[in-house]
Amino acid sequence: MPVLMTAGIVAVAASILSPGFQLSVEALRLGLQLSMAVVGASLFLFALFVGRIADDHRQIAESEQRFRRAMEDSAIGVAIVGLDGRILQTNPAFAAMLGYSRAEIEALTFFQITHPDDLQIGRETMIALKEGKIDSFHFEKRYLRKDGTPVWAQLAGSVIREEETRHPLYLVSQIEDIDARKQAEARIAEAETRWNFALTSAGQGVWSLDMRKGGTTYSETWVRMLGYDDGELDGDPDLWLTMIHPDDRGRVAEADRVHLADETPFFEAEFRMRHKDGHWVWILDRGKAIERDSEGRLIRAIGSLTDITERKEAEERLKVSAAMLADEKERLRVTLQSIGDAVICTDAANRITFMNPVAEKLTGVAAGEALGRGLGHVYWAVDEETGQRIGLTQPSAGDRHDCDQNARAVLVRRDDTRCSIRQMVSPIINDRNEFCGLVIVFQDFTDARALQRQLAYAAAHDALTGLANRSSFIRTMEELVDQCRPDGGEHQFMFVDLDHFKAVNDTGGHAAGDALLKRVADAIRNVLGPEDIVARLGGDEFAVILKSGASARAEIAARSIIDAIRNLNFSWDGCSHSIGASIGLAPIRAGCGEVDEIIARADAACYAAKAAGRGCVSAAPDDVAKDEAAPLALAAAS
Repeated sequence: MPVLMTAGIVAVAASILSPGFQLSVEALRLGLQLSMAVVGASLFLFALFVGRIADDHRQIAESEQRFRRAMEDSAIGVAIVGLDGRILQTNPAFAAMLGYSRAEIEALTFFQITHPDDLQIGRETMIALKEGKIDSFHFEKRYLRKDGTPVWAQLAGSVIREEETRHPLYLVSQIEDIDARKQAEARIAEAETRWNFALTSAGQGVWSLDMRKGGTTYSETWVRMLGYDDGELDGDPDLWLTMIHPDDRGRVAEADRVHLADETPFFEAEFRMRHKDGHWVWILDRGKAIERDSEGRLIRAIGSLTDITERKEAEERLKVSAAMLADEKERLRVTLQSIGDAVICTDAANRITFMNPVAEKLTGVAAGEALGRGLGHVYWAVDEETGQRIGLTQPSAGDRHDCDQNARAVLVRRDDTRCSIRQMVSPIINDRNEFCGLVIVFQDFTDARALQRQLAYAAAHDALTGLANRSSFIRTMEELVDQCRPDGGEHQFMFVDLDHFKAVNDTGGHAAGDALLKRVADAIRNVLGPEDIVARLGGDEFAVILKSGASARAEIAARSIIDAIRNLNFSWDGCSHSIGASIGLAPIRAGCGEVDEIIARADAACYAAKAAGRGCVSAAPDDVAKDEAAPLALAAAS
């Protein structure tokens, strides 16, 4: 437009000023009008051009304002990146996503905020953009937040190029934070992995029925369970029923029918299926219809199958074991019911769990009343000698689990009657070394213990006089000699020999002699104190140990014995007999020698008393030489 207007003005001026150019007035007027028209048109066009430029500037400003507003207010990150990787401009959302301020992040390159493992993605994209191979990009990568933690993001953007040369200028990227989605996907993938691993480890397969897709599909684990290849059994929804053992098929088909009729919330059955090689595999099948059509017909169902062959075999073994155990238990019950020993069993809390008839008889408590009660309610045993209760408690962890025997127990019944028992208590320990209770086996030992006491008494006492016999007296004397050696104690030993006893035997017989010996034993006991020890050594020989060590008391006690024997006034068959006694004394103290030496000294002193006229006491001298006394052994003296 400016060019046309200028040309018109130049043409008019030339026509006026040119002297050689002769025009008429009309021609001049026409030229002037034409020039004015051209100038007017040019001015109009110029004004129109200026208005258009102003409108373009306004639209550009508005577009720039909209872009800036959209960038500032966008909920996702927006970044303008130079071809060298520098971040030229970004919005608050992107800066906030990485924990930077806008000033901080615009001072960095995208290489500095990208996870090292994902840098190659950005480099390859940048190269492809520069080479003109792509104009836009879309991928996922990890950025690094300011604190160093990674964050997943999804990028979508394009390259801005020069309009004429198509040379790339910069990149505009939209960055969406997808970290939460990625973590959720990772959790889902992990859960799916665990689920698949759990199914495989447990020997479980999965089946899915979808009538829209043509039938049933089975997981790889399931088909391998039956020896088939993956996909070999897919399709026919009724195929599985034909593979079931004939004995199980009717039951399983009925369970399937009632579930398809929506009469049960789910399908569950245990049955045998034929393996591809012909043997049978026990299967636990669980399933559920998850979609039906408007008429209630099955559309989709899903379920799992588990190989339970080992469990079924174990159950069968358990049935056999249980039957055998029941038989064994019955045999044990019959045995315990019929044996002659009493048996009581308890649990770990000492509650009675079993009593046989013999235990009922000995305790006086019926089994029906005792079961479940504490042991002390039925069985109360004390020690025969001490009277203390014999506790029956759980053994400690360090104790051995041996049985505990006691032959001195006395059972105290609820009516306060007693009987001697011999008990054996054994703890019940399971295979985990845990205490489970007690087994108490006991016998009525009253008669046996009375016999034991009689035998023990007979073994230690003279059958005729009831005094200690020779062997028990020697043992007692040995103990006293051993006691005197370390502590310096002293006792007195008497050897008593009857005078004129042979005449009683000769005239009255052995019956008279035995009766007289009993009288002599009583006379000696009556003279002495309760702590003194009296024994019959054999024939008409007696022995006394005075626990008091005073020699003066020994002589007085000896004379008292002589007087008591002399004054017996024994008569037999109307005939009166008079006897006497001679006594030899010897001390029991340290340095006195062994028992046989002490007895030999006392025996020698007794012979000295007889030699002195009988009926007297003679004490062995303290300085008697051992070589003189030793040959006078007790056997020779008696």
